[in-house]
Amino acid sequence: MNLIIDVGNSFVKLAVFKGDQIKHKEVVEINLILERVKAIKYKFRTVKKAIISSVGKLSETDVKVISLYFKVLILNSDTKLPYTSLYKTPKTLGVDRMALVSASVNHSPNKNVLIIDAGTCITYDFINQMNEHLGGAISPGLRMRYKSLNNLTANLPLLDTDLPNNIIGISTEESIHSGIVYGVLKEIDGVIEDYRRKYSDLTVILTGGDGNFLSKQLKSSIFATSNFLLEGLNFILQFNSNE
Repeated sequence: MNLIIDVGNSFVKLAVFKGDQIKHKEVVEINLILERVKAIKYKFRTVKKAIISSVGKLSETDVKVISLYFKVLILNSDTKLPYTSLYKTPKTLGVDRMALVSASVNHSPNKNVLIIDAGTCITYDFINQMNEHLGGAISPGLRMRYKSLNNLTANLPLLDTDLPNNIIGISTEESIHSGIVYGVLKEIDGVIEDYRRKYSDLTVILTGGDGNFLSKQLKSSIFATSNFLLEGLNFILQFNSNE
């Protein structure tokens, strides 16, 4: 069994995998990570290996303590991955994107796959049927767009994400929702359409915190999953364990 540790800016996702199946998952604040890791070690005694993916802050002390409980793999640009990277700046590629591309290799091997992660940013990553990651795109996510309108203008309010009733906003709040949500939907549908013009046999996978919200509104046929990044991290750990 494997322990997956996905560290964000404020929270940590912890997941226990048996093979490809998730047996346990929780989200905790960063300051509670050692307490929860110790609890998981006690509950799942057959967990021997762990992978740490950190886009946030995890102290060296925390890593050292976790390494006392498990054989730890820290995901970075030097980690062996289950695909060939043609990305020109591999050291700047986010570990979350590495994990998502790896998950697509496990989920849809030898296929042309576009992975869309709708979170703080919306990232697009493409891997072809020859198992080559070519790259993709990065754009602002839903919350970032709401916050930008509020931060960079004098009079526009900060709103919670909401699906507009109509593309024509008849108030300032409705106009903000229409501009942001429909803008993101049109962007994603447009990107998918452009990829499909070039790769007719394209598989599209949508994940991330806003994945479920957006998937119900998109015109394009997609595969939506909430645990894709965790599955990718588990696959990377398995891949390195077999080396």
